[in-house]
Amino acid sequence: MPALQGYTLYYKNNCPYSERVRRYMEGLHIACEMRDVEAPGVADELEAIGGRVQSPCLVHDGKAMYESEYIVEYLRDLAYRGFA
Repeated sequence: MPALQGYTLYYKNNCPYSERVRRYMEGLHIACEMRDVEAPGVADELEAIGGRVQSPCLVHDGKAMYESEYIVEYLRDLAYRGFA
């Protein structure tokens, strides 16, 4: 399973939007660092990066991308380009 280097997905268990992104990633057979916003300190970490605690959130190069629809579209584009 290829790993997206430098990407982190902040997610919340039992969140349908987070689950949508995670399932899409599984379908593409890709992985990245995963951080559960309900784990101690992770919500504060996400808020420091993106200014809010909302999941899912895909972070790359210090930039936060929210909304499952946009994250899935972004991942689709990455896959199309061969994860370049």
